[in-house]
Amino acid sequence: MAMPLRQTLRVSTYLMQQKLKRRDKFPLIVELEPLFACNLKCEGCGKIQHPAGVLKQRMPVAQAVGAVLECGAPMVSIAGGEPLMHPQIDEIVRQLVARRKYVFLCTNALLMRKKLDLFTPSPFFTFAVHIDGLEQRHDESVAKEGTFAEAVEAIKEAKRRGFRVTTNSTFFNTDTPQTVVEVLDFLNDELKVDEMMISPAYAYEKAPDQEHFLGVEQTRELFRQAFSGGNRRRWRLNHSPLFLDFLEGKVDFECTAWGIPNYSLFGWQRPCYLMADGYVPTYRELIEKTDWDKYGRGRDPRCDNCMAHCGYEPTAVLATMGSLKETIRAARETLAAPKAV
Repeated sequence: MAMPLRQTLRVSTYLMQQKLKRRDKFPLIVELEPLFACNLKCEGCGKIQHPAGVLKQRMPVAQAVGAVLECGAPMVSIAGGEPLMHPQIDEIVRQLVARRKYVFLCTNALLMRKKLDLFTPSPFFTFAVHIDGLEQRHDESVAKEGTFAEAVEAIKEAKRRGFRVTTNSTFFNTDTPQTVVEVLDFLNDELKVDEMMISPAYAYEKAPDQEHFLGVEQTRELFRQAFSGGNRRRWRLNHSPLFLDFLEGKVDFECTAWGIPNYSLFGWQRPCYLMADGYVPTYRELIEKTDWDKYGRGRDPRCDNCMAHCGYEPTAVLATMGSLKETIRAARETLAAPKAV
């Protein structure tokens, strides 16, 4: 992993504790959605398809923090919608950081420069900016010109002020190995973000654009070529080595949807962030009363083309922890990973 060493050790300790307690299902990171409203209409997202009344709702701070504490995950990804539109987002972050949770605030960055003063740099806090290609491709995917340029300036300013900044890039069937390389080179070498997360586009059922999602074989070929020539080793990718192997088709895994549970205004979402088969009020009910065995490729047709990190990164992490060879490999790659200047 390219995570900071302190965070890697914290997560590794947490995973060891779960193993000692003989827990077979537990959260690695919780996906928290304190609102669905957004200031963009991205072609691959369906969150803003909710009714106007729902889009006006904002999750109370106590409810958001309580959900994270309820499930016990060491890491939190705050998404939405656009979380910087939440009037108390800074307080949600502050309370989670005070509890030593590793918080990733996912944002399109349009409001980021205006909101930076609300936050304090911390090893427990990271801005995770969505960058889906270079300028023309990114602006097309979010349906708004100037978004890429603003995101770049926001990243530069946040880095200047001492914040950790990562990026999240989704790739579609309109991408080529070259476009993948170009955007990751830009983020890695020019913007010098701390880490980068990548994911093949999953056929999110409410997304406006249903034509450009990747299939399994398309995904494997895309990343196999993009990773060639030593690119994997020089990019600061925020993934386990086994997950990157998975994207290339070197290994295959079953989905571990319970590893990254989703909590939103509706409650705990079954079975994952990308599929909504109902909601339950408590984390315990989500884990104990969801038929996890019916999901995944070969079991549910909606899962057949999914290789998203929210389902398969936890599997890769658990496989790493279960293998001395892979644990050593991951540790070596963490120590050898290039650092952002």
